[in-house]
Amino acid sequence: MPRARPRAAILMLLASAMILAGCNKTTGQLGPASSLSTASTTPLSLDALAELGDKWQANPKDASKGLAYANGLESLGQKDEALNVYQKLFEADPANAKVAGLYGRKMVSAGKADQAIPMLEDAEKHGDTDWRVMSALGTAYDQKGLYQKAREQYSKVLSSDPQNLAVMNNLAMSYALEGNLKQAEAELRAADAFPRSKSEPRIRQNLALVIGLQGRFDEATTLAQQDLPPEQVQENMAYLKKMLSQPNTWQQISDSGSQG
Repeated sequence: MPRARPRAAILMLLASAMILAGCNKTTGQLGPASSLSTASTTPLSLDALAELGDKWQANPKDASKGLAYANGLESLGQKDEALNVYQKLFEADPANAKVAGLYGRKMVSAGKADQAIPMLEDAEKHGDTDWRVMSALGTAYDQKGLYQKAREQYSKVLSSDPQNLAVMNNLAMSYALEGNLKQAEAELRAADAFPRSKSEPRIRQNLALVIGLQGRFDEATTLAQQDLPPEQVQENMAYLKKMLSQPNTWQQISDSGSQG
């Protein structure tokens, strides 16, 4: 069905604007390649990485050495290999809430919500109160379209940390994924009102995205220009206009949002 494609593209775009646990940078893109960097560690040398691997292989049940090795693999961009290490650590000690939480978060980042949800639920059940675990579980629920359950997770974090910008962002994008763009805009504006948001361009870029999806391109352009070069803003707006120009696409989203 051709008319479903633009809506699917918009949903993918909104999903990519969510902030996954542990991510802290944006690419500055609003298009379908948009994502947030997952690499925040300093890359190790190959020799140092090999040494970490040898130490872990000598005792595969040593979670501290295994996690250090997985982190080293990630620092070199070897995400699949790192995910394999997390899996082995989890299989060796499934009752370890920290390992379960970390593995679940990585599964969410890999888009594997089905596998991530039971691990994250179990980690939370066993006392892992790390906000990143709760936020990642919310993101996994959002990936499955379980928006109410997702927002319950975000609310848990915000009840004790009401200025957590990453979670405020994810709460907003949860509403956007459901089609409630007005509520998503309100949540993002609330996040953008905090002084710390000035150093968080992802909040403004997602606000520009949500405003643009409502057809207010001039306003979205002005907002996006605070952080992006003019040519990038023009490219982003052209992308949104192209999606929204498809027959009935915006009407479907607008109707969905009016029910939220």
